Amino acid sequence: MFEEFLNLIIETWQVGIRGIGLSDLIACLAIIIGSLVARTLLNTVVIDRIAKLADNTESEFDDEIVESLRTPFGVIPIAFGFYLITAYLPLTGSLDLIATNLVKMIVIYTIFSALANITRPLFSLLGDSTWMTPAMSTWLTRVSGVMIWIVGITMMLDVWGIEIGPIIAGLGLFSVAVALGAQDMFKNIIAGIFIISEKRFQPGDRIRIGDGLHGFVESIGFRSTQVRLFDSSPVFVPNTDLSDAQVINHQNMNYRRISWTINVLYSTSADQLRSICNQITDYLNSSDDFTINPGQENFAKVSELGSSSIDITILCYLEVIGYTEFSQVKQDLILKIMEIVSDNGSDFAFPSRSLYVETMPESDI
Repeated sequence: MFEEFLNLIIETWQVGIRGIGLSDLIACLAIIIGSLVARTLLNTVVIDRIAKLADNTESEFDDEIVESLRTPFGVIPIAFGFYLITAYLPLTGSLDLIATNLVKMIVIYTIFSALANITRPLFSLLGDSTWMTPAMSTWLTRVSGVMIWIVGITMMLDVWGIEIGPIIAGLGLFSVAVALGAQDMFKNIIAGIFIISEKRFQPGDRIRIGDGLHGFVESIGFRSTQVRLFDSSPVFVPNTDLSDAQVINHQNMNYRRISWTINVLYSTSADQLRSICNQITDYLNSSDDFTINPGQENFAKVSELGSSSIDITILCYLEVIGYTEFSQVKQDLILKIMEIVSDNGSDFAFPSRSLYVETMPESDI
């Protein structure tokens, strides 16, 4: 009995599973463990040291390149381990073909994963140039990544002997059907391309869309642009609406402008009007809140004799500042104007109408 059991153990050790001995399977397991250990050492020793060297440079480009290649490089020991397993095991027929094709697929995945990952830092570097905007860089990163993976998947299918021609033909018919039902989507994509190429706005810009939405651009997508309003709520605007609408980009201003008209009483004398205008102009020219526009000076002048008031136009310019600071400057200016008008013995007018009665009806009483 013992001899039969011993023979069974020896036979199992030699034959193993599907003709592969247990010793060979244990050796394959050791190769897999060794590949995982090599992957860990590659990440913690080699790549981490390269990352530290990249941190010592002023440029962030090399840091992004190292991080983008960390995952693809980690697949290299795994691919080499699978290659050793296929070379070590006595595989024949379909098993040998499947194992070889799996190794080829892992190699293709590693190459194209590296290519797709480095597109982001490459286009980010180009995004700092004058001709390419950050939004354009984001779009090109996405498009190039999709194109790289299309080529990679095509090569993977070719490894298994799958013909691409019939698939492309089938996709062509399918794309026609999709295009007929998704015209708005393609319109939005084309509109997004025009928005980016024309450099209308970039993420982070404060824009006003027509007479409605007013907020900060967060992202420009394929179909829509995300705008975050001042109450922190996000709004997704279709790109076609942005392409056709009037968009004011406050971020591209050279100066901020304040153009107001104030109304004072008709009882205000000419001397009082001169004093009010001169004092407001002196404040605009002396305050650090305002700047000088080379094409237009800051002023306060009597502009019109209105129906119920004397109108004074105030025009001044500021450097481009944030919305909160701009609101504070306007508040200070309003309070100063009120103080000047009051000190000169005048007051603000409001719309009114005088009624003159020439004759009164006779009373019956």
